[in-house]
Amino acid sequence: MSHAAETRRRRTFAIISHPDAGKTTLTEKLLLFSGAIQIAGSVKARKASRHATSDWMEIEKQRGISVASSVMQMVYRDHVINLLDTPGHKDFSEDTYRVLTAVDSALMVIDAANGVEAQTRRLIEVCRQRDTPIITFVNKMDREVRDPLDILDEVERELGMPCVPMTWPVGQGKRFGGIINLRTRAMTVFQAGSEKRPQDFEVIPLTERDKLIARFGDAFIAAEESMELAVGASPAWDHDAFLAAKQTPVFFGSGVNNFGVMEVLDALVDMAPAPRPRTSSVVVNKEVREQVIQPEDNTFAGVVFKVQANMDANHRDRIAFVRVASGKYTPGMKLKVQRTSKELRPTSVVTFLSQRREAVDEAYAGDIIGFTTHGGVQLGDTITDGANLQFTGLPFFAPEMFMTVVLKNPLRTKQLQQGLAQLGEEGAIQVFKPDAGGNMLLGAVGQLQFEVVQHRLKTEYDCDIRLEGCQYTGARWISADTPQQLREFENAYPLRMAHDAADALAYLCSSPYDVRLAQERFPKIHFHPLREHAGLALQGA
Repeated sequence: MSHAAETRRRRTFAIISHPDAGKTTLTEKLLLFSGAIQIAGSVKARKASRHATSDWMEIEKQRGISVASSVMQMVYRDHVINLLDTPGHKDFSEDTYRVLTAVDSALMVIDAANGVEAQTRRLIEVCRQRDTPIITFVNKMDREVRDPLDILDEVERELGMPCVPMTWPVGQGKRFGGIINLRTRAMTVFQAGSEKRPQDFEVIPLTERDKLIARFGDAFIAAEESMELAVGASPAWDHDAFLAAKQTPVFFGSGVNNFGVMEVLDALVDMAPAPRPRTSSVVVNKEVREQVIQPEDNTFAGVVFKVQANMDANHRDRIAFVRVASGKYTPGMKLKVQRTSKELRPTSVVTFLSQRREAVDEAYAGDIIGFTTHGGVQLGDTITDGANLQFTGLPFFAPEMFMTVVLKNPLRTKQLQQGLAQLGEEGAIQVFKPDAGGNMLLGAVGQLQFEVVQHRLKTEYDCDIRLEGCQYTGARWISADTPQQLREFENAYPLRMAHDAADALAYLCSSPYDVRLAQERFPKIHFHPLREHAGLALQGA
């Protein structure tokens, strides 16, 4: 198969939702139906021996939540589907935001009882900034839920785009009868049970209306009426509008009962986009210029959107997750990290099914591959087979909470430094080393990040730490037009200067006024709430 044809077979998407909307369960069922796994682990059975395939970290198994995004690849209907499961918890939203930069579409899971919730709103905003097409799955229809017309109305308001129903529920809760497929004009009859396969569900064409009314009574008639209202109020399906993030197809079902999932899997193949062009920047004569990279280009290029340490406790390894943006990867290729211009020699390159890995024979644009590294690769790094370009758009948000790290056993200093360096590069937490010396500082977006890092330092690096409050409440990355201006600023605020895991210079502040006052005093210093901007500004300096 040709290079371009292989690329067109790819579908790369992320599953997004508020916690407990059923995202991880749906991930399991998509893997199950594509044949990627034989048995689905129950997410709720935290103490059982089986856990969700995508939740591999020890702390995830204890709490029954996802705290790290995971990558899974499967083949369905001759398409290669790369699925990225993201943490739903708001304290890990940074990881999710970064994952969203690596996908071409998103599958939004909504709890039919709760509608669009807070965390989903944040994720929608990120998708909208990037014009990421969204497929919507309304889950848990076998519970007592809200009226489907209400849910559609809320989704439209929150997304700022019209919904186009593809399936429609008949009844809900104990009276949930199934879904009407608007494309095939048939009703699939619901049966509870997590062992069901798509072929096990009974399908009745809508032409046999009398039979459906006899069986489902008023629930079917009410569903017909509300479906007509929904279709009447919705625009006709327009694939181009969906690709431009101006429409969302909506599916109803019950993930835990394997119901309505097959329709979503088919939609990912039929509707979701193949890999799309990506914007990169090139610095020419201190000027940052944009360049569009086409997925079919022959030159290999990819971007590191995630680094995960210790996925295999036996090997103490670190894996850089790379989204292939163009070209074809083959083993033994000469690769270069653009930030440092150093050659990259990965010891192994793999694809994933959560923790399970397989060696890569080849990978194309849209694929997610893992490079096992021993340092030298950071989040946001561009990796190419020689072309001089830099992908942008990977966000690092300024932390909103800070803690001081106190090591209980001073003899473990070396292990602590190694642990913090690796967890900082991974993006699990932001690590700041004050220029004036003293204890390391941890910066986070949410409290749970601190708990996870404390847990991982103990279990993965044998470091027992105590976290204490500190005076800082925020940070801004700083840059200047000239090195002289930067030096003057550093000399004026020596106790507030710190470097992060990427060695970027940051100004620590104890109140929002600090930044304003410093800005007034040094108008030529640039304060960045996102590190990516700071990196580019310094690059152009």
